[in-house]
Amino acid sequence: MSDKEQKEKWTSWLALSTAIMAVLAALTTLYMGKFSSRAIMNQGLESDQWAYYQAKSIKQHTFEISKNALDLQYRSQKALAPEVAADYQKTLSKYGEDIKRYDTEKKEIKDKAEGIAKAKHKAQDMGGNFAYALIFLQIALMLASISSLTKRKYLWYIALVCNFGWLFFFLDAWLLFY
Repeated sequence: MSDKEQKEKWTSWLALSTAIMAVLAALTTLYMGKFSSRAIMNQGLESDQWAYYQAKSIKQHTFEISKNALDLQYRSQKALAPEVAADYQKTLSKYGEDIKRYDTEKKEIKDKAEGIAKAKHKAQDMGGNFAYALIFLQIALMLASISSLTKRKYLWYIALVCNFGWLFFFLDAWLLFY
């Protein structure tokens, strides 16, 4: 094989590998954006859940204050008619049920908020790892481009080695090794 044919073959491999790296960079960018957006969306959902939790806490506290005030008022009354005493007891019982209901609702809301937080953290980790993977591809593409311009094969080999960094972080984004 002549020197010219070897250069053409190398140039073909350089062009093909650069095109593949560019496609992988586009794919990695897509995933990076997807999981970064997912993390942002989950942050909003998590905030909404905690605001909902706080609203339920305020309502529960209002019922607790009302129940305590009504209970004090009831106990301070002398010689109440039986139907009035029954109304007090019924209202106090209703307030107690509402307080228990808010406890149950708050637990469900808290569990949901914590689940969203876990999903948010996972999306953040995945998006970050895709970003690191993209950096390795960008370095590889830059080195391949310089190799093409300067006709220095060793730069192309370094570019190919940089793809291992991309592969590690791309797989880490999906599998979360650590």
